[in-house]
Amino acid sequence: MFPLERPRRLRKTPAFRDLVAETVLTSADLVAPLFVAEGLNAPHPINSLPGQFQHTVESLVREVEETLSNGVSAFMLFGVPEKKDEEGSGAWDPDGITQVALRELKSRFGHDVVLMADLCLDEYTTHGHCGVLTPHGTVDNDSTIELYAQIGIAQAQAGADVVAPSGMMDGQVLAIRQGLDSAGFDDTAILAYSAKYASAFYGPFREAVKVEIANGGDRRGYQQDYRNRREAVREALADIEQGADMVMVKPAMSYLDVLGDIAATVDVPVSAYHVSGEYAMIKAAGERGWIDAPRVALEQLTAVKRAGANFILTYFANEVAEGLNS
Repeated sequence: MFPLERPRRLRKTPAFRDLVAETVLTSADLVAPLFVAEGLNAPHPINSLPGQFQHTVESLVREVEETLSNGVSAFMLFGVPEKKDEEGSGAWDPDGITQVALRELKSRFGHDVVLMADLCLDEYTTHGHCGVLTPHGTVDNDSTIELYAQIGIAQAQAGADVVAPSGMMDGQVLAIRQGLDSAGFDDTAILAYSAKYASAFYGPFREAVKVEIANGGDRRGYQQDYRNRREAVREALADIEQGADMVMVKPAMSYLDVLGDIAATVDVPVSAYHVSGEYAMIKAAGERGWIDAPRVALEQLTAVKRAGANFILTYFANEVAEGLNS
């Protein structure tokens, strides 16, 4: 007769649990999304994202310096312009806020950081969509991806190590890859938001970047339907075939099945975006004393890594990294 299995033997002390842990989250697994805005004299707090700010270029540098000291070396930049237009021309303007910030960060930190730039038009357009519109008010896919190529070149020229197309346009990765290569930026990587769902978890982010979709519209016509799973793998494989170096699932926690599917299928690094709504819910419940927010944050991010993410974009990056190093 075999002895009774006793898995508790391996859980009896913290040292034992650490010894046999299957998944270990480190600061190097985290990417910090940061917002930089034009027209500010001081960093502006984002109400629905406690602890997060719209930064000036100067305060952005200080934030990167602090976060880097905690072991996080990768950053995703989102620009918040003062002025918008129908095409979103500030997105590829060499003097646009994202490009200004990229140049400053690259000059200050060089190869000590990995600078990623969100590549989209929604922050820069008056209508809040991720692309230019047809006369009928729908997003013009082919005209949009031509502009995406221009944005990618402008970001690479400014110092981006990685450009990250998030608009979910068909053929966007190929257009950007061809644009980068033709401009001599063949070593600039592409992180594709390959499985980006039309999610209700993005609300606080919209406040952070001052985006409101015109006429009560939404992005369900081009972002993925949260009821679907299989198409996410197809999207990721298509992006890789077009030249994506890395792929992303967004949001994270409600899509761990999708993350697991993609991680098991593709042969490139896979990331997940622990988004603004996921962050804000933990913060709100923690402020009310309903949960231990730091422990929940660590548990969720570890679960995302356990599901297959090689790295995680999260507004908790600096806070969790500081805890991991304490």
